[in-house]
Amino acid sequence: MRTGVWLIGARGSVAVTSMVGALAVRASLAAPLGCVTELPELRSAAVPTLGDLVFGGHDMSTVGLVKKARDLAASGVLPGALVEAVAAELDMIEVEVLPAPGGGVPCEGSPDGRVQADTAARIVSDLRAFRDRHDLARIVVVNVSSTEPVATPHPAHADLAALRAALDLPGAVLPASALYAYAALSAGCPFVDFTPSTGARLPALAELAAEARLPHAGSDGKTGETLLKSVLAPMFALRHLRVTSWSGINLLGGGDGATLADPAANAAKTASKHRVLGETLGYQPEGHTRIDHVPELGDFKTAWDLVTFQGFLGTAMRMEFTWHGCDSALAAPLVLDLARLTAAAHAAGVVGPVPELAFFFKDPIGDVPHGLAEQWTLLVEFVRGLSDATA
Repeated sequence: MRTGVWLIGARGSVAVTSMVGALAVRASLAAPLGCVTELPELRSAAVPTLGDLVFGGHDMSTVGLVKKARDLAASGVLPGALVEAVAAELDMIEVEVLPAPGGGVPCEGSPDGRVQADTAARIVSDLRAFRDRHDLARIVVVNVSSTEPVATPHPAHADLAALRAALDLPGAVLPASALYAYAALSAGCPFVDFTPSTGARLPALAELAAEARLPHAGSDGKTGETLLKSVLAPMFALRHLRVTSWSGINLLGGGDGATLADPAANAAKTASKHRVLGETLGYQPEGHTRIDHVPELGDFKTAWDLVTFQGFLGTAMRMEFTWHGCDSALAAPLVLDLARLTAAAHAAGVVGPVPELAFFFKDPIGDVPHGLAEQWTLLVEFVRGLSDATA
């Protein structure tokens, strides 16, 4: 069951950590810590193994995969010896990481007359060629690129026929993430958005996924502060304690922190982090989430949260927590999990958004529970169903 994993942002920290991790685990050089698909509850013959995965992708960066992996090792993200052990295999993957069509810019005012349909066609061609070269059963396209600002609404976003017509005209109808989702679905590939960008979250793209009989999932991988919220907020709700405020400060380094220094991208990210509280508690407590860029932190991040709440007879109380983690090391195993599970969903004939993958996301698509325990139960039942379908 050879399965392609096409990474948008393939030379970035999360993508390279994912590739190094997959190579190391399948060579028995490391344990699959962080990969929930390796837990007994989720092991299934319906899910491709790490050894089944074949990597490729697009990126605007020209930094080689081995060079990027060594940089990550120097910053404490990856073990240096592990990087050297898989360097030859990373070099083999290098030829499958292609320049982003159109330089990653979705044809805004292109002086050469290029339209977004041309860029989409190039992506489709790259995906189909990758599938043919490696005789792949399917390809899962995963967006691990930089966070975009919230998309400007366009009438063509609501209707597939109108969108197809608009993509043949000058100007940018879709943000880059949504253009990739359009191309992936057009090429017959399931799409996963690990970012809070628009991705497949447009009615026209939902229509395309249904037409192509493809699953898609997202959005915004849940790796740190929001992961804790999804555990702690249900605790307050189940104990009938009233949360009066919940504020958090997130300090990020690296490329993600630099991207989120842009106010528009920052707003998109913080919006995805807020949903869990309102959905879990049934009300939105006071408070804000702030994201600051601290270059010195590199690929690590720190979150500090203050929660105030009321107990019996209105007694005021508070809780504080600090989370310090390595973003790429937290995200990479989830990217591998999502690629494997989405491939299994595709093989089983699942179509449209996959709410059962909410366990992995801050802002999951669909009407889903936001407590981590409920999401875990949903995921286990989903994988059990995939196993039954292939038995």
